[in-house]
Amino acid sequence: MKTSFKFLCVLLFASAVVLTSCRKEETEFIETPPEDTLEPNSTIANLMLRTVTNDGSHDNILDAANCFNLKFPITVTANATEVVINNTSDYDKVESIFDEEYDDVNDLEITFPVTIIQSDYSEVVINSNSELTSFAATCNGENSIDDDIECVDFIYPISASIFNTNNEILSTEVFTGDKALYNFITAILPEDIVSIDFPIFIELSDTTQLQINSMLELKSSIENHQNDCDEDDDFDFDDDDCNHCTQELLAEYLTGCQDWYVDKLKRESTDYNAIYEGYDFNFLSNGTVSVYWNSTTVYGTWSMTGTANDITVDIDIPALTLCNNNWELQEINTTSGLTKVDLILDLNDRLRYRNSCN
Repeated sequence: MKTSFKFLCVLLFASAVVLTSCRKEETEFIETPPEDTLEPNSTIANLMLRTVTNDGSHDNILDAANCFNLKFPITVTANATEVVINNTSDYDKVESIFDEEYDDVNDLEITFPVTIIQSDYSEVVINSNSELTSFAATCNGENSIDDDIECVDFIYPISASIFNTNNEILSTEVFTGDKALYNFITAILPEDIVSIDFPIFIELSDTTQLQINSMLELKSSIENHQNDCDEDDDFDFDDDDCNHCTQELLAEYLTGCQDWYVDKLKRESTDYNAIYEGYDFNFLSNGTVSVYWNSTTVYGTWSMTGTANDITVDIDIPALTLCNNNWELQEINTTSGLTKVDLILDLNDRLRYRNSCN
């Protein structure tokens, strides 16, 4: 009944527009079918709202909370090193500090006060760690199902036309980001007739861009792709460092750089960082690895399977048993003029090769 009433209002207003020779674009909006309008609390409105909800998981390395993020700038002390975080890429500075040592206990102190941005973009000033912990406790836990859709993104700008059936005012809104679109959708009134100006574009988690030409297309596209990706709603900041790793990339580094050395080695929770000091490791494209120290050279083999965060590196050097394992590739890091290849089995078994070749 509500839709029929709105459509009747549209038709009546259309007649008035024709009689008064209003603008062409107004007539075009008025002729929009009811199924292409955006109504409050409708299925498509809720899907859009979930897509533009603020994702709080990007800074989990700082706050271990999925339902809010800390507002820039943020000053933290990570393992006694002060870091000023001005943008999302600065999270890597904290992770780099944590990765430098393989201890599974890292210390992070946040300088208060800070401001948190909640899922609805409202802001709250937090004055202490206890306050922050209390807010974090209201979030869903690690990898729990939540409302926000992180596998689909809108590409801006997006514009919409709004006709208010009470005051018969027609207006246009242009959105340049998620926050503006979120606030708009939550403010739509029952008397508003809202039409998105198609075509618009969305981006999927694999960076594919889709042109969307109607509300029906938008609804089906979000529904079909909302679960395409891992939303990374856990607190393990190390588990996705190789999203873009390939066997070819790893081989390019290992075989393209000479004289790798071991700077971190842990086996069964015991550190052996210095045991291979002065040993030069060279990985050959034929699957052979040679190790030279003093006047001694020994040989072994290396191979790879898998892709991205599931690459396994099998190292077998009979004379150097502490290096041998079916390691999981954790990260290829090329910051600070150094190349580091991190391999891990679990928290108790880790191996890192380093090279000044970059």
